[in-house]
Amino acid sequence: MAAPLTLLLLVAVTVRAALFRSSLTELISERVEVVSPLTAWKRVVEGLALLDLGVSPYSGDVFHETPLIIYLFHFVVDFAEVTFMVITVFDVLLMLFQFRKQKYALEADRYPLDCLELIRSPKEMYYIPLKVAMFYLLNPFTILSCVAKSTCGLNNAVIALFILSTIKGNVLLSAIFLSLATYQSIYPLTLCAPALLYLMQRQYIPVNFRRTSFWWFIAQYAFMYLGSLFVIVGLSFFLLGSWDYLPSVYGFILSVPDLTPNIGLFWYFFAEMFEHFRLFFLCVFQINVFFYTIPLSIKLKEHPVFLIFMQLAVISIFKSYPTVGDIALYLAFLPVWSHLHRFLRNIFLVSCVLLACSALFPVLWHLWIYAGSANSNFYYAITLLFNVAQILLVSDYFYAFLRREHHLTYGLYLKRKDGSEATLVLK
Repeated sequence: MAAPLTLLLLVAVTVRAALFRSSLTELISERVEVVSPLTAWKRVVEGLALLDLGVSPYSGDVFHETPLIIYLFHFVVDFAEVTFMVITVFDVLLMLFQFRKQKYALEADRYPLDCLELIRSPKEMYYIPLKVAMFYLLNPFTILSCVAKSTCGLNNAVIALFILSTIKGNVLLSAIFLSLATYQSIYPLTLCAPALLYLMQRQYIPVNFRRTSFWWFIAQYAFMYLGSLFVIVGLSFFLLGSWDYLPSVYGFILSVPDLTPNIGLFWYFFAEMFEHFRLFFLCVFQINVFFYTIPLSIKLKEHPVFLIFMQLAVISIFKSYPTVGDIALYLAFLPVWSHLHRFLRNIFLVSCVLLACSALFPVLWHLWIYAGSANSNFYYAITLLFNVAQILLVSDYFYAFLRREHHLTYGLYLKRKDGSEATLVLK
């Protein structure tokens, strides 16, 4: 697998290098689908300029990234293009390590005989890391984010480190990287539930509220997570010398003051919102990201890896300032669930809608902003359709996963008591 991976990396780096040297770089870096007020490279450069002048980068309303990000780029700003390509390759290597040593054991006696065709073979498992790398490196969304120098790539790298640490069973590193991901964006806090479920599975701790071992493990993980978060926040204060970044970063994410159009659901709704209703609907919209964690964790408590995939998708859909880079992260994990394809119902339709919306984003933006022959309703309509398609995609995979689990338990070809063929209906 080394030769195909090397070729893949060469192609990916070549494409990005060519785009960096083309006239499209400036255009891509200004696309509202690719960058947001949080992740735009121009805002990072302005923050660095303020820092060099001895002014707090959070004194205005320009820079909204975390202090660690600005101090990181303070040293590598002259090599930004190389840095972002390295970050992309680093993301892929992390994803490869997540699945490189996943072993396969065919336990035929655990399942009905007619379900063996649902079990993945060792050959199928062998190529999953390469497919994940291909889905991430050659995804146009990832390429655009890298060329635009969006800091979303760093967020993806931290989340990939968290997933790798969790899958390897390292409790301390899992808590550290989860705290770092939360420090960057708040929303990865919802990944705490699948991490706990997976780590408890690894250590054979039952999910039972009456067991002392259950609460003791949660207390240990919470202590490591909160301790790491406290250290990171304290380090940020030490570097900056003030707490100005708290309202500028986290207040900005939660209160959504910048209504620049993007591929999310917030901007148009709150642009039309009466001010005295704003707080209520702001709470409703923000709760969306966190609300689904509880029912999904209850339903998928035996399958925490799939729960991580679901949570990543929910975050990318319902966060306040999403970009295509966020979507690229969870799309890269689709090859892991390739064995669910036979149960997907709307995959062709959803794929066509996602492709059509991706092509129509720049068209409708041009008609609205430059040609003046359309308005914001057109652009938000395509945004809504794009998010509905994502919801349908994730729901379809959720349905397919549950149906496969049902067949593995009760058999692929269901029969009634009289021996006739039965139809499975999931409600």
